[in-house]
Amino acid sequence: MIVVDTNLVVHYYVRGTHSSLAEAVLGRDALWAAPLLWRSEFRNALALFVRQRLVALDDAVLLALEAERLMAGREHAVVSHRVLRLAADSGCSAYDCEFVALAEDLDIPLVTSDRQVLRAFPSFAVTPERFLVA
Repeated sequence: MIVVDTNLVVHYYVRGTHSSLAEAVLGRDALWAAPLLWRSEFRNALALFVRQRLVALDDAVLLALEAERLMAGREHAVVSHRVLRLAADSGCSAYDCEFVALAEDLDIPLVTSDRQVLRAFPSFAVTPERFLVA
């Protein structure tokens, strides 16, 4: 099992330049976990794509349902004081630190391309490319 950030989920479900990388990560480990926040972030990305006319609204609804099925049973609440401490110590957003806190709680890697998170949390955060060769 791995923690994935929302961008990886977006890349998996919305075809783009990083989709094949997200597919490879899922192929290596299909048990993706995330804090509950991922749903709101994913919906926000889909809403942006709908407004930009990159994805039809009906397709966005279906993508949200598919993503929710993939993540079912592996969505977790995180403890606020841990998230806030991680954010204060690292300078990363509380949003990003929710993913870090979950990775620490579960003692599993966080797969992300976020450079600030990768720099601040090298013991848990790993790029998709590095995850694939580990």
